[in-house]
Amino acid sequence: MDLVPLERALGHTFGSPDLARLALTHRSYAAEHELDVSYERLEFLGDAVLQLAVTRYLYDTYADLAEGEMAKVRAAVVNQKALARVAQRLGLGEYLLLGQGEERSGGREKDSILSDVVEALLGAIYLDGGYDPAEELVLELLTPLIAERAAAPGSKDFKTRLQELLAQRGLQPRYELTETGPDHAKVFTARLFVDGEMLATGEGTSKKRAEQAAARRANAALSEVG
Repeated sequence: MDLVPLERALGHTFGSPDLARLALTHRSYAAEHELDVSYERLEFLGDAVLQLAVTRYLYDTYADLAEGEMAKVRAAVVNQKALARVAQRLGLGEYLLLGQGEERSGGREKDSILSDVVEALLGAIYLDGGYDPAEELVLELLTPLIAERAAAPGSKDFKTRLQELLAQRGLQPRYELTETGPDHAKVFTARLFVDGEMLATGEGTSKKRAEQAAARRANAALSEVG
């Protein structure tokens, strides 16, 4: 298996390539080839790395979110559906080592398997290079989604709040949007301008969510200056 394209996608070159191969080995493949282990132990480890990285980022970045709101954001980010989308963006399905039965049943597209492999690879990177490269990958992959979910963890509408706050000062916000990525996994970036100056930026998987993320940061910035 040529791991170089995968390593490029992950931004990590494995000193121990066997760890990467293990992270891609489904139990069906292990059973057919009489291997002792599959990716499941690495998945267990990677889940802990993922939880810590997201939790620490939320704690450090979103001082305005209460504990309950941070828990909601984390739950929206660290789940099977979100991780499966990450796996699809990375093209992990093509690297999976599957048994024949799992191959025939469409295992390369199953959310349950794809999400497991994301966690297993994080566990492998942690063992191969330590916590820092694993955390870096988590943040690279999930920061836009974290920002999107943190912009509205409950019923808050940060754009409306910002509009009202600026109106008191005789000002109006203006948003400029750009987009990157393929059609099935676009990331939108909103730049928020007030009185000709850029006040904040935000990212999200839709234009509305990117604007909400930018408005949340603008509200926080304006609150600090009074």
